[in-house]
Amino acid sequence: MEVEIVAKRENPFLKRTEVRFKVSHPNEMTPGRAALREQLAKVLHATRDIVVVDFSRSEFGRAASHGYAKVYKSKEDALKVERKHILVRNGLREAEKKVEKPKEPKRAPPKREAPKPAAAEKPAAAPKEEKPAAKEEKKAEKPGGKPPAEKKDAKPAADKKDEKKPEAKKGGKEGK
Repeated sequence: MEVEIVAKRENPFLKRTEVRFKVSHPNEMTPGRAALREQLAKVLHATRDIVVVDFSRSEFGRAASHGYAKVYKSKEDALKVERKHILVRNGLREAEKKVEKPKEPKRAPPKREAPKPAAAEKPAAAPKEEKPAAKEEKKAEKPGGKPPAEKKDAKPAADKKDEKKPEAKKGGKEGK
C-alpha cells in the first residue's frame, strides 16, 4: 500500500492540518480506516492518535482510493472539534449506547359496557293503523294541489294527442 499526499493545508484556528490523499493498493482490497491512519501517521510524522480519517473512497475499476484526513496538534483538540460519529469510526471515542428504561406493563383500556340488545328493551307502542278510506284519500291528493278529479281543464290523454296533429291544407292536393 502506497500513500501519496495530494493536497495539504494548515488550519491554525482549529489547530489541525487538513490532508487530501491518494492510496494505491494493487493486489489488495481497499484498506480500512485503521490501516490508513497508520500509513498517514508515518508519512506525516505524527502519532496515530491525532490522525482522523474523514472518508476514503475507492476508484471504480482501479486498485486505488482517495480520501480526506485531518491531523490535530493534540488528541484533546481532536475530541473538542470533531463530530462524534467520526471519532467513533476512528476508534477515538466509544459509541454511546442507548439506555433502555424498564418497560411498564401496558394498561388495558377501560372496558366499556356493550349496548343492550334491542330485544331486552321494552317494545315501543305499535303505530296506529289508518282506515282504508283515509289511505285512499291521501293517495288521491297530491302535495300542493287539488285532487285530479277537481281540475277544470282536465282532458283525457287521447284528446290531447288529437290537438297536436296538423290539419290537412284545404287548397292543396286532396283526393288524388
